[in-house]
Amino acid sequence: MVDVFNQDDRAIYDSLPEFLAVRETRVEVKQAGFRTRIIIVASTLLDADEITKTDLAKLYRTRWNAELDLRSLKQTLQMDILRCKTLELVRKEIWTHILAYNLLRTIMAQAAKEHEIDPRSISFKGTFQTLEAFQQVIAMHSEKNSEFRWVVYQLMLDEIASHRVANRPNRYEPRRRKRRPKPYDRLMMPRNEAKRQLAKGVRDN
Repeated sequence: MVDVFNQDDRAIYDSLPEFLAVRETRVEVKQAGFRTRIIIVASTLLDADEITKTDLAKLYRTRWNAELDLRSLKQTLQMDILRCKTLELVRKEIWTHILAYNLLRTIMAQAAKEHEIDPRSISFKGTFQTLEAFQQVIAMHSEKNSEFRWVVYQLMLDEIASHRVANRPNRYEPRRRKRRPKPYDRLMMPRNEAKRQLAKGVRDN
């Protein structure tokens, strides 16, 4: 069996307690259009007087941000397919994506603070595209004085803050795909091998 932990991870894992006390809270969902009606929220926040059922329900609902963040990582930063072959390189590939994600979120937070808006109201993809657009300008003038670089950076923050996402509370959508898959069979062998077979005149089934 392959141990997926490195030394530091293993030390953290071994330090965890054998048992963990949790609190289960039953929450009723009354929002029209939502599929789930009753949920059980498990939490280590045990004090029901300090953290009420309503507090837990609100906290649980914000988990949707985690879904959006994962989508940003997988689609915008293209982490949906990992291309490395070894465990160590896959780990580095994941951390590289997370580092890029955190840097983008840091710039979004700076733009939000500059314009006194909620960081979550700024488009992640818009920020990514703005950074790509400013990349050549920054590289072209990297030798300029610090005052000029600061002006360029402020312009970039202004542009990032202009890419806003709509506030759509209580939004719900059908969990179905509208676009149909293309009528091709799945590639069940390495691409190079399939191309060699085509070169030899072997047709696809």
